[in-house]
Amino acid sequence: MKRNFIIFVISLVMLVSLALTGWAEGGGTLRVSFAWPTYIDPAVGSDFSSSCSFVNLYDTLVYPDTKGDPLPHVATAWEASKDGLTWTFHLRNDVKFHDGTPLTADDVKFSMDRLTTIGEGYAFLFIGRVANTEVVDKYTVRFHLAKPFGPFLSTLYRLYILNKKLVEANIKKPGPYGDMGDYGKGYLVDHDAGSGPYMVKEFRVEEELDMVKNPNYWLPIDPNAPEQVRFIGTTEPATIRTMMSRRELEISDQWQPQEALKALDQIKGVDIAAFSPGTEFYLMINTRKPPTDDIHFRRAMAWATDYETVVKHIFPGAIQARGPVPQSLPGADPNVFQFHRDLAKAREELAKSKYANELDKYPVEFHWIAEVPDEEKVALSFMANMADIGINVKVVKVPWMSVVDEMAQEETSPNIVSVFDSSHYPEAGSLLESRYHSSSAATWEQNEWLLDKTLDGMIEDAIATIDRTERFAKYAKIQEYIVNLCPTIFLFEQVEKHAYQAAYVDWPVAQGQVNPVMGYNMAARFIKVYPDKRQELLGG
Repeated sequence: MKRNFIIFVISLVMLVSLALTGWAEGGGTLRVSFAWPTYIDPAVGSDFSSSCSFVNLYDTLVYPDTKGDPLPHVATAWEASKDGLTWTFHLRNDVKFHDGTPLTADDVKFSMDRLTTIGEGYAFLFIGRVANTEVVDKYTVRFHLAKPFGPFLSTLYRLYILNKKLVEANIKKPGPYGDMGDYGKGYLVDHDAGSGPYMVKEFRVEEELDMVKNPNYWLPIDPNAPEQVRFIGTTEPATIRTMMSRRELEISDQWQPQEALKALDQIKGVDIAAFSPGTEFYLMINTRKPPTDDIHFRRAMAWATDYETVVKHIFPGAIQARGPVPQSLPGADPNVFQFHRDLAKAREELAKSKYANELDKYPVEFHWIAEVPDEEKVALSFMANMADIGINVKVVKVPWMSVVDEMAQEETSPNIVSVFDSSHYPEAGSLLESRYHSSSAATWEQNEWLLDKTLDGMIEDAIATIDRTERFAKYAKIQEYIVNLCPTIFLFEQVEKHAYQAAYVDWPVAQGQVNPVMGYNMAARFIKVYPDKRQELLGG
């Protein structure tokens, strides 16, 4: 009896200790802060935090390597017809969803059909391109394309495979999708239906996503990979600094201001990981709202902008952008025209504008993202730059979700919105389409509202080109065409910076192993966490 009581007490002490430190067995817990909200339904989300979640919860047919090239994943092999219209994939037979259900071709077809029917998230990559998906047999699936699509294989990084049986069992009727009711959207708000290396433990939608390691994952996972992963919805600098100093956060969000990063770097055991993810920072100009509907007015702003101050002092380490595509992205044109600060040229262009003699009547409204403090510095710098040529700029701080809402309609879109954007697949065509094709005009990715049929045709022709060299040559012409319209001020290519606990976290990007596809650098199965080293820092 006494022996049992002692064992009980020892066990209780161990459990309390684990609870207090927030660590499980093995690799412990990986906690990462993000700008919120996060959507874990692969047919809904497409932003950074959502994409990071998908990579951990779901599997895809192919997986990108550090060059962005496709590696076999759930698909072991594939073939394409000569005309590029038919793609056949052969699947592994040993992949199981989190509930133990085998993953088959039926699930792949269901996932594609669901995504294109709902039409949100990454659906734009496939709508109008995938005519139908055919189940050839239990482990063979075939996509029939409506027209050739050169980057098709790379877009499959965004086809996350869902458990058909689980989703169908949780459909609510009636709903907007006929016999499919709500297509499981209500269930997938806070549940997953994946086969990935991690699975949802709890999702407090407004606060935090908690995931635990999938003990039956079909690929080996390093024993030092985290047992638990928590994505936390905050970017508040004081909160981040407190959590990092208390070892309650392993990786910070990428939106910390420079002064906060310097303070974080002073914490013992904390380093700053800096890498180029193929992300660009844009000032998106509404080309249909006075006074920015005038091309000479837009060009005047582009010439008056002080790019050097932004890249040297506000976002040090960044490089001035050259057109609409980051130079690290395959298909970027290294020779496209690049503006620089030249007030003489700015005044010359402004004089040609139809608003030249009534600037006081047409202030420019600039909305910056509240969750990214350094964007305010950019906005204020821009305001000062424009004052040099007589343009009045009104700077407005706006929460991200409000920005998304206002850009959904041409009438509510402001003159300028600042935004970071990344390619959805590792090729220039991704950004050219999502940023400038008319189909994206009502999304957060395009405040420009170009609605240019000529440009649409050029983009559609380029991405339909099977030959890579020919496709890239067409991308170059598109970039020149866009720069000539001056619908955007291309400020800089981002150097993404995160504070991380270098003393007890082994994060591949810190060693230069950077994946160019958004979200994949947060694949927790490749990140190692050492709880004993953390405990040493805590003095225990």
